[in-house]
Amino acid sequence: MTPISEGQNRAPVMEDVAKLAGVSHQTVSRVLNGNPNVSARTLEKVQGAIVELGYRRNTAARSLVTRRSNTIGVLASEMSQYGPSNTLLALQQAAREADYFVSIAGLAEVTPETIEEAMLRFLDQGVDGIIVQVPHAGIFETLVKLNLDLPVVAIGAAGTSGLSGVAIDQTAGARQAVEYLISLGHQRIGHVAGPAGWVDTQARIGGWRAALDHAGLPEGPLLEGDWSANSGFRLGREIARIGDVTAIFAGNDQMALGLLRAFAEAGISVPGDISVVGFDDWPESEFFLPPLSTVRQDFQELGKRCIQALLAELDGGARDGASVQVVPELVIRGTTAAPH
Repeated sequence: MTPISEGQNRAPVMEDVAKLAGVSHQTVSRVLNGNPNVSARTLEKVQGAIVELGYRRNTAARSLVTRRSNTIGVLASEMSQYGPSNTLLALQQAAREADYFVSIAGLAEVTPETIEEAMLRFLDQGVDGIIVQVPHAGIFETLVKLNLDLPVVAIGAAGTSGLSGVAIDQTAGARQAVEYLISLGHQRIGHVAGPAGWVDTQARIGGWRAALDHAGLPEGPLLEGDWSANSGFRLGREIARIGDVTAIFAGNDQMALGLLRAFAEAGISVPGDISVVGFDDWPESEFFLPPLSTVRQDFQELGKRCIQALLAELDGGARDGASVQVVPELVIRGTTAAPH
């Protein structure tokens, strides 16, 4: 291969890549746009030329041709929490792999007014579509009422009429956890839930109840936390005083950590006296003492499915309630055992 002539003081363009790789301009375009009808040898030559020349595609010129900005708006809230923050990272990675830039609008307060304001800003930016990652009750109804004239994918909205949605199946994950505890022989199973206003909280409560109902078992105590280890600790002390359960399903791993501390201080053995299952599979969960049984959410897959759903709509797919569910996985560790 021969580089651009010495003294040529300009950025390389697509024609330079085509000349260096010995292919047509159209072939380079197909490689850049991920067309599958390119041979492995041709793909290797074009990619080699791109690296050697340091070529970067002109997205501004491309947008004039495609009528797209290659920018996706992401409306997000609760970004300090483990689930939302990891979902946002996964969305950014999946968008980058699809050659899209992400513009993020973070909501400090979730109201119809702040949502509408953020959406209007996205429209002003000329985004191609919007992904909504706001886990609060009422968000989906607000989005439907806005009736935006561009694709919108709402995380957690799977099955919501009028919206395309992608969700990790929170109900199925909760059922897996509780059904496993039932299979061990537990008959009195409580739940430490997240804040009432969260969509995920309600779905996990629903899964807990469905598993107990299917087994013909009564509900154990239902206590509301705030996702923090501190709230888990406080509620764990209350559970220790009640002493009426042999297992607890915690709404997330942080609250489960607080439970473990409270039970240890009360002289309650885990899993000897009480079993605990969390939700999320926090990276530190396998290092709890004992290591935490929990439900793993695949945030990377969630991010990919969201971007795929949005791009499908941009390419002419339906915008009326299409939904995708990502199934979580139960991870069994040291905090669960058969009751004595």
